[in-house]
Amino acid sequence: MNYKEAKEKFISTWGSLGTLWGINKAMAQIHALLWVSPEPLSMEDIMEELQISRGNTSMNLRQLMDWGIVFKESKPGERKEYFVSEKDVQELARQVAKERSRREIKPVIKTLREVSAIENDGSKKTKELIKQTKALYDLASNADIMMNKIVNQESNWITKTLMKLIN
Repeated sequence: MNYKEAKEKFISTWGSLGTLWGINKAMAQIHALLWVSPEPLSMEDIMEELQISRGNTSMNLRQLMDWGIVFKESKPGERKEYFVSEKDVQELARQVAKERSRREIKPVIKTLREVSAIENDGSKKTKELIKQTKALYDLASNADIMMNKIVNQESNWITKTLMKLIN
């Protein structure tokens, strides 16, 4: 397999994986392209390489920047905007974990807290609902707290080891 084939295969595979993680294929492919590109790429470069529309490219670049894993970069003397990806795998994992917690886990925890705090009318079904949602709330909250401690402790050798195990 040559460079071009390997790059295309990686971008395609990363795009497929992205859909499993809850992001769209184009967003994951844009990230993959930027991640393996040694130089910053313009929107036009991305559009041409991935054969996607300007609107799709623009929308997904904004989302990747919102996630904190893609950044704008300017080149002296050029008006075009260029984009780069976070290159450090551990920093990338930390940022993705933070965003997934904020976007996905915290809203679920909030709902579980509300549901498990309903008034207990003494019925068997209400007691079971409270019991099970409280148990799930406790598990999700503790897992989120633990994950946030791990991702926020970048200089600790234990954390670095755990992040390597998680990745």
